[in-house]
Order: sequence, then C-alpha cells, then structure tokens
Amino acid sequence: MTEGESDTLEFKRKVAHPEKIVREIVAFANTAGGLLLIGVDDDGSIPGLKYAEEEAYALETAVKKLCKPPIPLNIEIVPISDKRAIIKYRIEPSSKKPHMVKDPEKPAAYVRFKDRSIQASKEMREILRRQRKPKNTRFTFGDKEKILMQYLEQHKTITLEEFSKAAGIKKYFASKTLILLVLAKVLDIEPREGKDIYRLNGFA
Repeated sequence: MTEGESDTLEFKRKVAHPEKIVREIVAFANTAGGLLLIGVDDDGSIPGLKYAEEEAYALETAVKKLCKPPIPLNIEIVPISDKRAIIKYRIEPSSKKPHMVKDPEKPAAYVRFKDRSIQASKEMREILRRQRKPKNTRFTFGDKEKILMQYLEQHKTITLEEFSKAAGIKKYFASKTLILLVLAKVLDIEPREGKDIYRLNGFA
C-alpha cells in the first residue's frame, strides 16, 4: 500500500486494545471522516488478520460501549488470501459533534490532525458543538481584537496563553474571543496536544 497514514487514513495491525482504536474512530467522526484499516502495519504492509470476524466484533462492541453519542460504522471484511483478511471501516464526518470517549475518570473528545488523533481542548469542543448549526457569527472589533491582529501580523500564530498575556485579559475572555473568531472564519485553529495554535484564516 503506497499511501501512508494521513488526516483521513489510519492503519492498525490488529485489535489488541479496542479502547485505543475507538479514539481514532471518534477523531475521524469529529473531523472530516476517514478510513480505518485493521490488518495493515504502519509501514503500509498488509499481513492481514487470521480471525477478522472476531476482531471486528471486539471493536464494534467497544465502539457501542465507549462512544457518546453513538457512531455508525460502515464495515467491510476484505479477504486477502484463503486464511487472512483486513477490516475496512469508513467513518463519516458526524453531524452530532463532538463525540466523546467515555472514561470513568474524565470523558474526552478527539480530533484528527495530519496522521494523529489528538485530545480536543475545551475551545475545540465548543467550536465543534457550535459548528453543527452554522450561522453568521458577529463580533465587535475592539481593543483585544486589535492587539490579536497586531500580534498575528508579527508572529503569524498565537496560543490562548499568548493572547491572554498580550491583551492583558483573563484566559476565559481570551478563549471566548478566539472561539468566536474561528466561528466567524477570521481565524483557523490547529489542534495540538496541550496548546492549540491559531492563525489568520487561509494562512498556512
């Protein structure tokens, strides 16, 4: 297989830890959808699965148990020899974002960025929730927004903490401003572990 893992493609050798694979499914559903192939190594080689039906059952059971709200799965078992097969899951982008992975201690949402599934920040979860019903977002271009634009003109990217410090405002107000500007398509958000990165919309 020549195509490597990406924002819409994930390989797993087998269903050894179903709860970890559930994170990938949730991340795809919360982002742009994707294809999950079980029985494929990270390098793209295809050893396949000896007991594909059993592994598919284990994963489907985990998805039903751990995903909230539920995520429908399109599943196909593809034989690659007389004794081996791969499992092909197609996950559509969901209209019920954000989906969460249930956890006794702390439920978490995940999003897809490049070839990784990343735990979504509070800001990312709120953006996903409000994007379910798109509408024109209005905001006032005040002092803090002016400081933000000046900062981005100089540094290209900004984090919540950097904006809070630069504008001299509490993180709560900085968070609300950044969420609003992403919804208004003024800013793009790039999910990262720990600190999301914001930049002007259209600037890579």
